[in-house]
Amino acid sequence: MDTFFDDWPFIGQLALVLFLLALSGFFSMAETSMLSSNRHRLRAMANGGNAGAALAERLLKRIDSLLSVLLISNNLINTILPILVTGIALHIFGESGLVLSIATLVVALLIIVFSEITPKVIGAAFPEKIASSVGWFILPLTFIFKPLLWLINSFVSGLMRVSGLQSSADSRAMSKEELRSLVLESNRFVSTHHRNILLNLFNLEKITVDDVMTPRSKIEVLDLSRPIDEVIQQLETCYHNKLPVCDGDSERIIGILSVKKALSLLGDTDLKHEDFKSLVNEPYFIPSGTPVLQQMQFFQDNQQRLSLVVNEYGEVLGLVTFEDIVEELIGEFTTSFSNLSTDPHWLADGTYLASGSASLRDLNRLLNLNLPLDGPRTLNGLLLDKLEAIPDHDVSVRLAGVVMEIVQFDEQGIKTVKLYRPATNSDQD
Repeated sequence: MDTFFDDWPFIGQLALVLFLLALSGFFSMAETSMLSSNRHRLRAMANGGNAGAALAERLLKRIDSLLSVLLISNNLINTILPILVTGIALHIFGESGLVLSIATLVVALLIIVFSEITPKVIGAAFPEKIASSVGWFILPLTFIFKPLLWLINSFVSGLMRVSGLQSSADSRAMSKEELRSLVLESNRFVSTHHRNILLNLFNLEKITVDDVMTPRSKIEVLDLSRPIDEVIQQLETCYHNKLPVCDGDSERIIGILSVKKALSLLGDTDLKHEDFKSLVNEPYFIPSGTPVLQQMQFFQDNQQRLSLVVNEYGEVLGLVTFEDIVEELIGEFTTSFSNLSTDPHWLADGTYLASGSASLRDLNRLLNLNLPLDGPRTLNGLLLDKLEAIPDHDVSVRLAGVVMEIVQFDEQGIKTVKLYRPATNSDQD
C-alpha cells in the first residue's frame, strides 16, 4: 500500500477515488431504477423495439441474481473507498487520530451524497429510461460473478426455504385493484373518456342484465291480433329496429319481428297477419340476474342483439339489447333521456329535475352520486322503499346525502323529483 501511495501522484489517487465514487453511484442508481421500473411499461417499450428495455425485463426475471450483482459490486466498492481515502489522508497529513476521524467523516459524506442519495433519487425519477440503459453494463457482470452468484443464491434460497418465505411469481402479478389504480392514475397518458371506458369495464362483472334492461312497462309490443291497419300504422311510426310480438295476450311474447323486413311488405295491398307472422323469429329468453359479461358473450356467439329477461315464473321483466350493454361500457350515445332531464347535469342553482322512473345507476354516473344499488333500481322505487307508501302531499327526504323533494306524484307512484346537489360533490358542468 505504501508503494501505491509513493508511486502514484496525488492527482492519480484522487482520480481513482472519484472513479470508484462514480462507479458506486452507478450501481446504486441501477439498483433503484431496476426495482422502481414498471414491468408493464418496460414490456411495452420492449414490444416497441427497445432492446435495452427487453434486456432490463430479462434481468428482472431473475431478481435474485440481479440484486446479488448490484449489491456485491456496490458493497465491494464502498469497502475499498474508505480504506483508500483514509490511506491517502494518512500518507499526506501523517498518522494522527484527528486525520483518521476527518478522513472517515469525509468518505462517509461522499458515499452518502454521491453514492447513495443522489443516484437513488435520479434512478427513482427516471426508472424505465435508466433501466433500459444500464442493463448493458450489468449483463457482463452476471457472467463474471456467476460462480459466486450461484453460491450466494443457493445459500439464500436454502435460508428462505427453512424460514418458509418461498417467493412466487404470482405474488408479482398485478391484481385487479392495482390495475384499476393504474388506470385511475393514467390521466397524463389516457384521455378522460377512454379512462372511463376502462373503469366501466371493471364494473361490468358486477352488473346484471336487470341493471341495464328496459323494464316491461316501457317495452313497445306489436300485437298481431289487432286490425291489420293498426299493425301497419304501428310499424310505420315505430322508432325501433326490432319489436317483441304477441298475439292477443300481451304477457306472452311469441317472437321478435325485424321492423325493416316488415316494412318491405308494405307495398303489398293484400297484407295479412300471417305475412308478418312468417317473419317473426323465435324469442331468446334469459333469466333475471344473468351477468352482463355473460350476456354479451351470448350475443356475440349467437349473433343476436336482443333478449327478453324473465323471472323464475317465466314472466317477462324487461328487454336487454347489445346496445344497452355497450352504453354501459362507453356511455350514452343516443340523445334520448326519456327518464332523465334533457340536460343530464346539475343546474347552476345546484338542483336537478329527474323522472321517478330514472335509473339509479344513470343518476350515479351522470351526477356523481352514491345512491344505493342493492335494492330498488329506480328513483321511484328507492323513495317508495324509504317512505313505505305513495305520498299524498309534497315531501322531502334525505338519502345517501342527497336531499330529494317530491314534486309530482299520482296514485301509481312518484313521477318527478327535484334533487339538491350535495355540498361535497365537485362541479359537473
